[in-house]
Amino acid sequence: MGLNRRDVLKVGGLSVVAAAVGGCSSLIEPKTPKEKQKTQPTLMPAPKGNRVVVVGGGFGGLALAKSVRQNNPESEVVVLERRDLFFSCPFSNTYLAEMDGADLNVLTRDYYGPAQEFGYRFIQCEVLGIDRAKKTVTTSHGTIGYDILALSPGIAYAYDQQFPQWDAAKIARVAQEAPSAMLAGNEHLALKRQLEQMDDGDVVITVPFGKYRCPPAPYERACMIAHYMEKEGIEGKVIILDAANEPQAKAGAFKEAFNDLFKDRIVFVGEVKIKDVNLDAKEIVYTTEDDNFNIKEHVLPYQVLNLIPQNKANPVIAMAGIETNAWGGARLKGAGFVSVSDPSVYVVGDCVGHGVPASGQAANWAGKRAGSHIALRLAGKSVDEMAGIPFKNANMCYSMVGADPEEAIMVTHEFVFENGGLLGKGFVPKDATTGKFRTPQLGKATREWYRGIMSDMFGV
Repeated sequence: MGLNRRDVLKVGGLSVVAAAVGGCSSLIEPKTPKEKQKTQPTLMPAPKGNRVVVVGGGFGGLALAKSVRQNNPESEVVVLERRDLFFSCPFSNTYLAEMDGADLNVLTRDYYGPAQEFGYRFIQCEVLGIDRAKKTVTTSHGTIGYDILALSPGIAYAYDQQFPQWDAAKIARVAQEAPSAMLAGNEHLALKRQLEQMDDGDVVITVPFGKYRCPPAPYERACMIAHYMEKEGIEGKVIILDAANEPQAKAGAFKEAFNDLFKDRIVFVGEVKIKDVNLDAKEIVYTTEDDNFNIKEHVLPYQVLNLIPQNKANPVIAMAGIETNAWGGARLKGAGFVSVSDPSVYVVGDCVGHGVPASGQAANWAGKRAGSHIALRLAGKSVDEMAGIPFKNANMCYSMVGADPEEAIMVTHEFVFENGGLLGKGFVPKDATTGKFRTPQLGKATREWYRGIMSDMFGV
C-alpha cells in the first residue's frame, strides 16, 4: 500500500519550517535570573532630544512607535522586543486550515523593514527590569533611559493559577504537547504539525473563563480545523470544551456556522471545568454540573488537544510596578492610556485595564491613539483624552468560518467611556438579504483587513 499525504508528513514533519521561525516567543514565559540584571552596560547613550522606549513589538507597540514618529519626527523611538521575527496571531487560523495563500510568508515579517521605513530603532533583547525612579529599562544587552515608556508586552499563560496541582514539569509538557497557540510563533507550527500527523479521532479545544486574548479565536479555529479534517478525509469531531454556556464572542453567529456548516463535525460542550490532562493516555478530564448541582466527571480521549489556559498580563507589567486590576491589566487614567501610577508610562494592547477587546485591531487603534498623545506631550501641547470618544468602529474583528466558499462573520465595537474607563460595545451584523451572519463578502473583507493592517504596520 502506498503512503498517503498524512503518512508522508508523519515521516517528514515540519523541521524546515520550524527552523524558519525558531526565534519566535517560547511556549512558556521564561523566568529571569536576578543575576542577569547586575552590572549591565549602557545599551544606548542619552538621546539628544526626547526618547520613547516601547516594550513589545506586536500590533500595539508597532502602531505606537510609528504614530509617535509620524506626529513628532524630532523624537527618538526605540522598540524593544525579545522575538527576532514577527508572527501574526490574527489570520493564523486560516493557516491551520491550509486556505489559499495562508502560509508563513503571509503571517511573518522582519522587524528591521518598518524600523527603517518609519524611523524608529529596533533592538532584539529581553527586558529584565524597569526602574521608574531612574527612568531606565534594563535589558539582556544593557540599560537604556527613557522620557516616556510605552508598555505593550501582551499576555502570558496562567497555567499555575488554573491548575495549581501541576508542577513546572507538567506545565512545560502540556504547553508543548497541547499547544495553546495564543502566543505568536512556535505554538502555531506545533499545532499545525499535530493536525497534519493525526490519525482519525477527535480534536479538543478548551476555552477558559475570564479575559483571554481574542475571544472569537477558539471558535474560528474550530471551524478552520473542521474544514481541514473534512478536506483531508479525517474521521472525527472538533469538540469545544467551554467554561461558558455558549461561545463567549459572536455567540449567535458562531452557533449558526456550527449548525449550518459543521453540524456533524463540531460539538460544543458548555459550562465545563477542566480538571486534568493525561498526556500519555491522550485523555482530558473535565466536570459538568446538572440542574440539581450534581457534578459529573468525564474522561475524553483525543487525537489533538488545543488547551487554551487562562491568560494573565505579561510579567513586564508587574515588573514596572504600576497599579493593576484583578486580572493584572494596567489601571489607566480616564479614557487614555497613561498609567494611574506614573504619567511617564503608557500601556496599550492586551494588558490594558480598559474594558475593550483583546484583539489585534483594538491594540492597533490604541497604539495609534496613545502615540499621537505622546507626540503632543513631547511637543509641549495639551492632550484631550476624551477627544473622539465615543469612537465608532474602533474595533472591527473578522472570523473566517467557511472555506468553500470563503465566508466570515464580524463584530464592530464602539468604544465609550463608562465607569471610569473605555468600554467596547459590540454589534454583530446580519446580511439583509440572506438573514445570515456569514457572507462571502465578509470572507473577502477578512483578507482585505489583514492586508491593510499588515501594510499599515510594516509598509509596502
